[in-house]
Amino acid sequence: MRRWNTGYYIREGVAGIFTHGLMSFASVCIIIACLIIMGSFILLAVNVDALIEKFEKDNVVLAFIGDALSEQEARALESRIESLPNVEYATFISRDEAFKSFVEGYQDKSIFENLDASILRHRYAVYLRDISQTEQTQRDLLAIDGIVKVNANLTIARGFVTVRNIVSVVTIVLVSILLIVSLFIMSNTIKLATYDRRDEIAIMKMVGATNGFIRWPFVFQGFILGLVGAFSAYIAQWVIYTLVSNFILRSYSFGMVIVLIPFSQVALPLFFIFSAVGFGVGVCGSALAIKNYLRV
Repeated sequence: MRRWNTGYYIREGVAGIFTHGLMSFASVCIIIACLIIMGSFILLAVNVDALIEKFEKDNVVLAFIGDALSEQEARALESRIESLPNVEYATFISRDEAFKSFVEGYQDKSIFENLDASILRHRYAVYLRDISQTEQTQRDLLAIDGIVKVNANLTIARGFVTVRNIVSVVTIVLVSILLIVSLFIMSNTIKLATYDRRDEIAIMKMVGATNGFIRWPFVFQGFILGLVGAFSAYIAQWVIYTLVSNFILRSYSFGMVIVLIPFSQVALPLFFIFSAVGFGVGVCGSALAIKNYLRV
């Protein structure tokens, strides 16, 4: 593209937007709606992943040591437990420590007067890297000589993994559909503009105008519409996410369970995603729309 033609391309692109104002407005609105829906599912997926990561850090698998092992022998199992593939680290808890922690959970401690720590077993608090492998890790722990029982929250782990998989699949499918819809709407907007100027385009071709000279104004039109839609959607997404986050924080029932990550942590990546989608939909939609009209 020649440098001195840039102003012409921009002027023609802007003129095309206002010439078909209603369709241009509809295109921008469709892009905004699609990006907000897409962005909402992306943010949902990000928050689900963050929630699962938090659960992975807080989730503790308890591995109980058999009574036949002394405390020293039980402590010697730590290296074997931590060598397992999915184990982040393990903390040994003696009978005495477990009994003390158990008693502290009750206000009336007199009921434990006739009991001592011998009723409990030595144990390890095992922290995992990936909760989706909890069941396999449970089997690995039980395979270690000396470990007689493993308590793992398999139901909760499976539930979190299922939710993450569902959200990921739905997000991918929905994003793909919305991209196609946005591309279709943008392409139709540019097609309307090119249809009104089909005779002019034919004349320009016959007098020697290059395809690039004819195409670039429409590409700029799509580019401008795409970016306007992307920036507007980004601001709207920011506002919506902030309002939802504040509502959850103020709500006692939700706030105790759900903790959303701050928008500042995803602001920059989301901005680039919205900009890239807006740019891609605008430029690709324009290029597809003008293609047939250049065959003269």
